[in-house]
Amino acid sequence: MVTPDMFAPSEPRKAPAPAERIAILRDQLNEHAHRYYVLDEPAIPDAEYDRLFQELQALEAQHPELASPDSPTRRVGGKPLDQFASVRHAVPMLSIRTETDTEATGAQNFDVRVRKELGLGEGDPPVEYVAELKFDGLAINLRYEHGVLVQAATRGDGETGEDVTQNIRTIRQIPLRLPKDAPTVLEVRGEVYMRRDHFESLNERQREKIAKGAKGEKTFVNPRNAAAGAVRQLDPAIAAQRPLSFFAYGVGEVTPPEEGGPDFDTHFQLLLTLKSWGFPVAAQTQTAQGASELIAFHEKIGRARDQLPYDIDGVVYKVNSLALQKKLGFVTREPRWAVAHKYPAQEQMTTVLAIDVQVGRTGKLTPVAKLAPVFVGGVTVTNATLHNEDEARRKDVRIGDTVIVRRAGDVIPEVVSVLLDKRTQDAPQFTMPRTCPVCGSDAVREEGEADYRCTGGLFCGAQRKEAILHYAHRRAVEIEGLGDKLVEQLVDAGVVRTLPDLYRLGLTALAGLERMADKSANNLLEALEKSKQTTLPRFLFGLGIRHVGEATAKELARHFGSLDAVMDATEEQLLEVNDVGPIVAQSIRTFFDQPHNREVVEQLRACGVSWPEGEPAARAPQPLSGKTFVITGTLPTLSRDEAKDRVEAAGGKVAGSVSKKTDFVVAGTEAGSKLTKAQELGVAIIDEAALLAMLADPAD
Repeated sequence: MVTPDMFAPSEPRKAPAPAERIAILRDQLNEHAHRYYVLDEPAIPDAEYDRLFQELQALEAQHPELASPDSPTRRVGGKPLDQFASVRHAVPMLSIRTETDTEATGAQNFDVRVRKELGLGEGDPPVEYVAELKFDGLAINLRYEHGVLVQAATRGDGETGEDVTQNIRTIRQIPLRLPKDAPTVLEVRGEVYMRRDHFESLNERQREKIAKGAKGEKTFVNPRNAAAGAVRQLDPAIAAQRPLSFFAYGVGEVTPPEEGGPDFDTHFQLLLTLKSWGFPVAAQTQTAQGASELIAFHEKIGRARDQLPYDIDGVVYKVNSLALQKKLGFVTREPRWAVAHKYPAQEQMTTVLAIDVQVGRTGKLTPVAKLAPVFVGGVTVTNATLHNEDEARRKDVRIGDTVIVRRAGDVIPEVVSVLLDKRTQDAPQFTMPRTCPVCGSDAVREEGEADYRCTGGLFCGAQRKEAILHYAHRRAVEIEGLGDKLVEQLVDAGVVRTLPDLYRLGLTALAGLERMADKSANNLLEALEKSKQTTLPRFLFGLGIRHVGEATAKELARHFGSLDAVMDATEEQLLEVNDVGPIVAQSIRTFFDQPHNREVVEQLRACGVSWPEGEPAARAPQPLSGKTFVITGTLPTLSRDEAKDRVEAAGGKVAGSVSKKTDFVVAGTEAGSKLTKAQELGVAIIDEAALLAMLADPAD
C-alpha cells in the first residue's frame, strides 16, 4: 500500500566517524596488500589502492590521536636512527647443522642419524620430514603482541640481535596486524630476501645515480648483500625504496596452549597455520617420507634452482613431529632434528689472469675473462664471459682484478662484480680490438648494437662452418647433402678452409672422412657440380652478408643486374634499392670493402660458379608493392616457399609473425597461433585462391 510518507525525503546517510573510517581503510588496505604481495591475486587496480592509501594518510594526519603502529601507512618508514637498539631474543635463534655432502647421499646421512637417535630399526616405518628451501637472505624474528607487529629483530649472535622494526614494516608481504585467532604472543621467524629481478632493477638505478655523479652510491654484489644492506639501513625511508620480500619458516616464543595458544602436533601444521594468518610460505615446502623422498626433493629443487625468482643455497630437512623434535633435542646448540643440505656454491672469488676476445660462428666478438681456476657451481671454472665491451666497461673488469664469479646450472659463468679495494693502481681499462683477432678483418659495431662483429665472414676461420652451411642452404646456392656433420668433418680435418675449397674436393679427400662411402662421395660431388649453376639473388644471399636476407638479395639483383655493380655500389646508390635502409647499406658496403671477401668471391667465380646477369630490370609497378603477408598452415596447391617467392616477385614482403603492420594472413588448413593472432588484431585473412587473384589482379 502506498502512503504519503513513502515519498518524504529520506535523511542523508551519515558519514562514518573518522575512527570507523580509518579502521575500514586499514582493513581494506591490509587485505589488498596481502592479495597483491602474498597471493599474487590483486583485486583492485593500483590507482584504486593508491586512492585508499592517500585517504587513510589524510585522515591520520587530521587525527594524530588515532595513529597506530599496525597502520599500512607505517610501511613508508619513520625518522632515521642514529643506531639500532639491541634486542635479546626470548627464544634463541639458533643455527642448524650444515650437511657438507652436497650429493644426494647428504640426505641419506641425515636420515641415518635421526633413525639412530630415535632407536629405529630397519623394520620400522620411515620418519616423516618437512622439506623446505634454504633461502639466501637474512634471518628475521617478528614479534606480535595482541595481533600487532611490535618488533622485528635480526638474528645477531643468536642470543641478541638488532631492532630493525621500522625497516621491516616497509616489507609489504609482512602483515602488520594478525587475525583475531592469532595467539596473544607470537614470534614468527623467516627470511628477508630480494628477488633477482628486483635486484637487477635496484642495481640499474644505482648505476644511473653513479653515472650522474652521486656521491657515496654503489652497486650491490648479490641479492643477499642488497637485502641485508636494506634491512640494516638507518634511514627507513631509504629502506622503503629497496624491494624486499619475506618467507616464514618457523616460530620463536608463542603463547602456550595452556594459556590459549595454538597446540600444534607437526611442523607442517604450524606452517599451514602461519599461512592462514597471512604469512607467505614457500610453495615448494612439502612433507617427505624417509630418505628416498628427501633425496627426490633435493634433486627436484636442484633442477629448478636456476628458474626460481630468488636465490637459494640449499634445502632444509626437519623432522615433522614436534614430539619427536623434542625427543631428539639439541647438540652443541644445534637441533638434531634439522639439517641444511646445501648445493655447490654458485659464486666464488678468483683473479682475472687475462682478457681474451673470442669470435663466434656468426662473427660476434665476445670478451672473455681468463681466471685462476676456481670451483663454483659444481665444476672448475677458468673462463667467464664479459658479454660485450659495454658490459665489460660497466663492470670495469681489468687484468689482475679480484672478482666474484657466478655459475648457475648450465649458464655460462660470468663475472658478477669486481672487488675494487683489491685492485692494483696500474691496471689498464679493457678496450675491444677494432680488428678480428682470428683473421684480421675490420671489427665493426653497428648503430644501436651492443656487439662488435668481424666483417670477414667468408674468410674468417672462426666463422668457417657457419659460412659454409649458410652458403649450402636450400634457399641459397643449395648443395644437397652438405649438412652440419659433414661440414664439421670437412673443416675439422682441414680439407675445407674457405668456400672455394668445396669445389676443389675430389674422391680421394672425401674417402678419408669417417662414414663416407663411394656412393655418398659421388653424390656430394654431383651436388657441388649442380650448385655451380645458380642465380644472382641466391648467390648474394649465400654470401651471408649481415642483414641481407632473401628478399633484400632479390631487390639488389633486380636493381643492379650484376654482381660487380652490387660490389662497387656506394652507400648512396644502395639506398636507392627498395628494402635497403642505412644499416643494410652500410653492412653491404663494409662486407665488400674487405679484400678477403672479394678474393673469396673471385675464387668462387674461377671455380665455375655462375649465374645469368644483364642490365638492371625496368622497375614496372608491382602489384603487391608495400604489402606485408604472413603465410600459415598448408595451402591447397602452393608450398609455403612457392607462395613466398610469388609474393616477393610481385613486390610484397613475407614476414614470419603477425603484427599490426601485417596486411594479409594467407591461411591454409591446420593454421595455428598465427591465425588466432590475426583474428585478435583484426588483420585481413585470405585463402590461397584470394592470394592468386591478387597476384593476377591486385585491384580485386
